[in-house]
Amino acid sequence: MKKVLFAAAIASFAFMGCKDNSKNGSPKDVLSAWFDAMAKKDMATVKELSTPESQSMISLMEMGMKDSTASKETAKYDKSKMEFGEPVIDGDNAKVPVKEKSSGETTNFPMKKVNGQWKVAFDKSSMMQMGMDKMKEKNINPMDSLKNMNMDSISTEMNKAMDSAKKAANK
Repeated sequence: MKKVLFAAAIASFAFMGCKDNSKNGSPKDVLSAWFDAMAKKDMATVKELSTPESQSMISLMEMGMKDSTASKETAKYDKSKMEFGEPVIDGDNAKVPVKEKSSGETTNFPMKKVNGQWKVAFDKSSMMQMGMDKMKEKNINPMDSLKNMNMDSISTEMNKAMDSAKKAANK
């Protein structure tokens, strides 16, 4: 009887090890699954793998994807054109570097732990931070660009920064 219980326990652990790790795995696993879902336009899964703060941005992307051609949008999320680096974890936050192979450009995708599970942080604040990180990486001081601008120009520059962050995230 003990052998049967032991065998059942081993079988259940083996089965648990085979299940999909994307929803409760490492930040890299979750981000990889997020890219897969984006490539398939599976927005329900994208939302499930994203932070609650990201839901409005994901909904906007969903609307944009409905209006565009499938091949154009899904090509942005083709993982064969990317290299996923090892996550840098700091408590309940992480960043996963994703390098686009053709350009060599790397973008650090922010991740947050929500209720014990890693989620992709794709909200406005996170996207702004991604844009600021890119500016810093390229030795661009955002304050230098803003010194001589009027309020209309500042708004225009903020929109450009958001567009740049979106493009970097979509590569």
